[in-house]
Parts: sequence; C-alpha cells; structure tokens
Amino acid sequence: MINANELLKRYTAGEIQFRGEKLAGVNLTKADLIGVDLEEADLHSALFVLAYLNRAKLSRANLMAARLSGANMSQAELIRANLRDADLHGAILQGADLRSADLTLANLLDANLIDADLRNTNLGGANLTGACLRGANLREENRKYTTNLRGATLRKADLRGANLTGADLARVDLRGANLSEATLRGADLSGADLSEATLKGVTLTEANLAQAVLRGANLINAKLERTNLTDADLASANLQGATLADAKLVRAHLAKANLSRARLNRADLSRCNLWGATCREANLIDTYLARAILTNADLTHANLVRAEMSSANLTGVTLTGATMPDGKVHE
Repeated sequence: MINANELLKRYTAGEIQFRGEKLAGVNLTKADLIGVDLEEADLHSALFVLAYLNRAKLSRANLMAARLSGANMSQAELIRANLRDADLHGAILQGADLRSADLTLANLLDANLIDADLRNTNLGGANLTGACLRGANLREENRKYTTNLRGATLRKADLRGANLTGADLARVDLRGANLSEATLRGADLSGADLSEATLKGVTLTEANLAQAVLRGANLINAKLERTNLTDADLASANLQGATLADAKLVRAHLAKANLSRARLNRADLSRCNLWGATCREANLIDTYLARAILTNADLTHANLVRAEMSSANLTGVTLTGATMPDGKVHE
C-alpha cells in the first residue's frame, strides 16, 4: 500500500504502472496522472477532483463513491470499472471506454461523454442531466451488450447522433433532451418522458414507446416504422414528414399534433385522439381509424385510400382535396 505522495513521486520519475494498488480514500485532487495504469486498483472513495487522467488505464478498478468532478478522463479505459455512487459532475469522458462499467446512481451532471463506448454499461438511476453524449455508443449487439438506463435522468442531455439501438430506457426522464439523428432502433422507451425533446430525424423503428410522453416533442422526419406508440401522449408534437408506416397508435393522444406529409400507411390509429390535428397531405393509405376522434382535424389533400374510418368521429373535419377511401377526391 502506498500513499499519494509516494505515487506522485514515482509517477514523476517515469513510473506509470500501479496495478492492483490499495489506494482507498487517497487524495489526488488536481494531480497530473496522464496515462497512469491503475487497473484493478482499489480507489474506493478516492479524491480525483480536477485531476488529469487522460488515457489512464482504470479497467476493473474500484472507484465506488470516488469524487471525480471536473476530472479529465478523455480516452481513459474504464472497462468493468466500479463507479457506483461516484461523483463525475462535469467530468470529461470523451472517447472513454466504459464497456460493462457499473455507474449505478453515479452523478454525471453536465459530464462530457462524446463518442464514449457505453455498451453493457449499468447507468441505472444515474443523473445525466445536461450530459453530452453526442456520438456515444450505447447499442445492443445480439443481446450481448445491453446498456441499462432504467430510472436514469437524462433531462436536457445532448444525445445527438448517439447509437442507442436496443437500449433500455424504460421510464427514463428525457425531457428537453436532444436526440436529433440518434439511432434508437428496437429500444425500450415505454413510459419514458420525452416532453419537449428534439427528435428530428431520429430512428425509432420497432421501438417500444407505449405510454411514453412526447408532448410538444419535435419529431420532424422521424423514422417510426412498426413502432409501438400505444397510449402514448403526442399532444402538440411536430411529426411533419415522419414515417409511421405499420406503427401501432392505439388510443394515442395526438390532439393538435402536426402530421403534415407524414406517412401513416397501414398504421393502427384505432381510438386515437386526433382532435384539431393537422394532417395536410398525409399518407393514410390502408390506415385503421376505427373510432378515432378526428374532430376539427385538417386532412386537406390527405390520401385516405382504403382507410377504415366508417366509425371515426369526423365532426368539423376538413377534407378539402382529400382522396377518400373509395378513391374519390373530396371537394
């Protein structure tokens, strides 16, 4: 077992390997330890506030309850590291390898996780409010790598272009988050709160968004083919140009939503609430609208060929230039 002074003295002399060392509670605040090798070291409750740990090797290290706020850990190796309850507020983890790391209940407020590898990482209950995860890899690969984000807080997080294929985001707080161009194919977002989130061009093909809240969300040109949106709240959401072919929107709330030029062919909109929705030039070919509420909706120039809408509520609906189920154009 060595202390902080001895470690720094040896590091300054050119030694970088300290694998398996017992350093629980060590104070290395603001220390310059770029490239240090602390694999499998015991760093429980250690202080690394504002430290330089760029390219450090910390795989399988015990960093439980460690304080790493403001630390620079860019390109660090943290494979299977224990970071439970760790404080990483404002930490720089750009390009870091966090595969299979345990970040349960960790504080990642405003952390920089751009291009980080987070496959199979446990982020259950972690606070990622305001964190930047642009280009981060959280994808699932043949069930081998599954990132757990259940109960995590990602409010206003930057996830632009992130790969979240198959990720578990059930009931996650994503209010105001930016997921533009992100890939969430097959992800579980059931019960998640995406109110006011930016999802322009996002891929949500075959994702589970049952009971998710997307009020006021920006889903322009989003890809939602075969997505489950049963009982989802999409009131006032912007879905212009979105692709919802074969999507399940049973009992979904779409009041005042903008679905202009959206592609909803073969979608199930039974019992869906589209009160006051804008569906101008929308593609609703073969769409199932049984008992849907279309009161005051605007379907100007929409294509409703073979759509089932015989039991829908059409009170006050605008159908100017719309192609009706029988193929006739409404005047």
